[in-house]
Amino acid sequence: MLIQPSSLIKKLLFCFCFFMSLFSFAQNNYPNKAVNLIVPFPPGGAADQPSRLISQALFNVWQQPAVVFTKPGAGGAIGTAFVANSAADGYTLLATNPSMIIVPEADRMFSRPPTFDITNFAPLALLVADPIVLVVKADSPWKTYKDFIADAKAKPGEVTYGSSGAYSASHIPIEMLANAAGVKLRHIPFAGGGPAILAVLGGHISTTASSPAAVVSQIKSGALRALVVTGNKRLAALPDVPTAIELGYKDAEFYLWIGLFAPVKTPPDVLQTIRNDLNKAITQDNGFNQNMQKLGATTDYRDAPAFSEFLIKDAERIKSTMVKIGKVD
Repeated sequence: MLIQPSSLIKKLLFCFCFFMSLFSFAQNNYPNKAVNLIVPFPPGGAADQPSRLISQALFNVWQQPAVVFTKPGAGGAIGTAFVANSAADGYTLLATNPSMIIVPEADRMFSRPPTFDITNFAPLALLVADPIVLVVKADSPWKTYKDFIADAKAKPGEVTYGSSGAYSASHIPIEMLANAAGVKLRHIPFAGGGPAILAVLGGHISTTASSPAAVVSQIKSGALRALVVTGNKRLAALPDVPTAIELGYKDAEFYLWIGLFAPVKTPPDVLQTIRNDLNKAITQDNGFNQNMQKLGATTDYRDAPAFSEFLIKDAERIKSTMVKIGKVD
């Protein structure tokens, strides 16, 4: 029996609508499998711990795993480029810091083609925006930042510091501090912030800088000593540690923020779902904020629009600072 054209069209339309409804159902029920959260730095660094806390908070909302994968290398460039080139379906997200701004700008300074740009990503939410803390081993001869600067001036290029690589989010603020104080330090790059902290604890380098979340436990245990912070006010977790600004170094203000991003071509409805769920994960009483406080970090949650404004201002300040610092090894 021949199918009339009108019947065939109706059957095709039915099939189309059926499959579209399945697609819509899948989209509206995001996520229906594990979500990968890429941290482009080694375990133990400033971005790692908040990322693991938000992954647990998201699991409480989604009832699907948000699996943290560390993918370090090149100051964050390898993991960040990996996410930029991943499928834009909401199942591969990025948790990163100012290296997203710094790395491509450094590439341009050295006439290298950037492997990614901030425009490759859609901001989802800011989690934290803490000043960095300059730390030394607790048994070091420097009791105060004034002692540290005096010794650095007396021994140009001899005092060593570690960072997660040239122009990384720990390299830039230390160079800002050194430049503001008129001292020359010797840079020792590491694979990430975590290894640099371990190098200070092991006595292999003199100092490093990191977020409070990554070092406050070692400071309170007496393993590390904090000398200065780079914010515009003292940290509640470290009330006795002065700011660079109050010591007279006004050009050394820097914040090590941690934010979440998706590939820029991720469907708008998926982006909105993730943003809504992040809001629930952070603002509901699920332990995220309390655990951040235990780490010595204060949650600074900002949804995508406010985070985008923050990024624009931060990019302008970082780029201006990099121009002032110039090319560094």
